[in-house]
Amino acid sequence: MKRFLARSMTFLLAAAAVMAGAAVAPASAHETRAGGPIRFVVGWGDEPTYTGFKNSVQVTISEASGAPVTDLGDTLTVEVIKGEDKTTLPLVPNFRVGAFGTPGDYRAWLTPTRPGGYTFHLIGTVRGQKVDETFTSSKTTFNDVEDVTSIAFPAKDPSTGQLATRIDREVPRLEAALQEAEDQAASAQTLALVGVAVGTAGLLSAAGALVVARRRGDIDRAARHNRVPEMARPNA
Repeated sequence: MKRFLARSMTFLLAAAAVMAGAAVAPASAHETRAGGPIRFVVGWGDEPTYTGFKNSVQVTISEASGAPVTDLGDTLTVEVIKGEDKTTLPLVPNFRVGAFGTPGDYRAWLTPTRPGGYTFHLIGTVRGQKVDETFTSSKTTFNDVEDVTSIAFPAKDPSTGQLATRIDREVPRLEAALQEAEDQAASAQTLALVGVAVGTAGLLSAAGALVVARRRGDIDRAARHNRVPEMARPNA
């Protein structure tokens, strides 16, 4: 009985130790790397990571002995890289010693908007030691970003990234169609002006012809009125 109790206590203590370690350790989908006397554990703050949701680059920093680095200050930044797009973000503590969080846990907050692979480039110093380390998402490091539509329910509405991509694709077509419509309108306006000019010229020509005809009529009438017939003349 005593042996059974001893084994049970050992099992419970071991389980408690495992659970306690899991409570303070970073997520499993992270990459651990030692840079001299400093150790980095890098990945997404929340995993799985989905587009359109606030997340963070999580960088847990400790000494080789395991003691957390709690006095980083502003000496280290992270460059987030997605394809040809890059942005540099500050790392801020996500803890307060003796109050909340896990000492040594630093975050760079962002909202990923495109699915796929991401790279985190740490640049700066830690306690005077130069840092230039690159971490890239993969099956053996930390997760790629997933499109939020993969978990959408009940309707798979397009994500903001998909809408932006669609708008970027459609805008040139709309601009081309608008330019064509403007060109056609300009051509129609030009033809209308030409038509008005031709019509005006025709009216002026007709009016001129009418005036000339009237003048000729007046002259003819005057000539007939002033002509004296031969039989009405007096004898010489």
